[in-house]
Amino acid sequence: MFRLGEFQKLIVVKQVEFGVYLAETIGNEKDKEKVLLPGKQVPDNTQVGDELEVFLYKDSEDRLIATTRTPLLKMGETARLKVSQLTKVGAFLEWGLDKDLFLPFKQQTFKVKAGDVVLVSLYIDKSSRLCATMNVYEALKNDSTYKKDSTVSGVVYQISDNFGAFVAVDDIYSALIPKKALFGAANKIKVGETITARVANVMKDGRLELAIRDKGYIQRKEDSEILVALLEKNKGVLPFNDKASPELILEHTGMSKAQFKRAVGNLLKNGTINIEPDSIVLRED
Repeated sequence: MFRLGEFQKLIVVKQVEFGVYLAETIGNEKDKEKVLLPGKQVPDNTQVGDELEVFLYKDSEDRLIATTRTPLLKMGETARLKVSQLTKVGAFLEWGLDKDLFLPFKQQTFKVKAGDVVLVSLYIDKSSRLCATMNVYEALKNDSTYKKDSTVSGVVYQISDNFGAFVAVDDIYSALIPKKALFGAANKIKVGETITARVANVMKDGRLELAIRDKGYIQRKEDSEILVALLEKNKGVLPFNDKASPELILEHTGMSKAQFKRAVGNLLKNGTINIEPDSIVLRED
């Protein structure tokens, strides 16, 4: 049985002027399923009975075709491919073969444009054609060697209101930034963005749970710097203090109330601010 989107070893069963026909076995050619390997792809001195390893896809007329070229993406893998053009029904991606790979609009997790490089995997659509999808969850692996507190890099390929941000670490491994860990930062993360994160937990199934914020003093320092920048932007005054509601703090600073209080405490300890009954004031000295 021919396997679309994969390499497989097939036998040369017939030679023609424009190439060779390949099949899984030799003999009884009348009813045998065959696929063409075009002449420019046929190795020199190839004879009937020779075994060739080829990749199977469909040409521009939706005919099954074989190639000895190695595409940038195979079934069960993920890869970053460049958008070559847009059409009314979707986008086409360069993947190292004569025919570009189709990425339907419905399989895009954000609207792509020509020149973009996007992370995709392969699937076979209802018309038995190879297509690309940006919903790569099923193609990602869960056997990374990363441990808790490892620093990793990956692309955000989907954001769910229920679960959080799904990340492909190294474009290969499955990871999630839980919804609770996005608190105060959800508006900063976008689908398609490459982020650096910390492994907060390695789950039982091997998938990674990530935290986008650094631990302890590093994060307090960053939050403190954000707070000082806000104060300077507002002429040295914030019209609320650490007793304000979590919603108000989040709206104006992008931080949770706990983060905000830690940053305020850090700045107060350093003598950078004064806390007033209904405001925070940047000290001038």
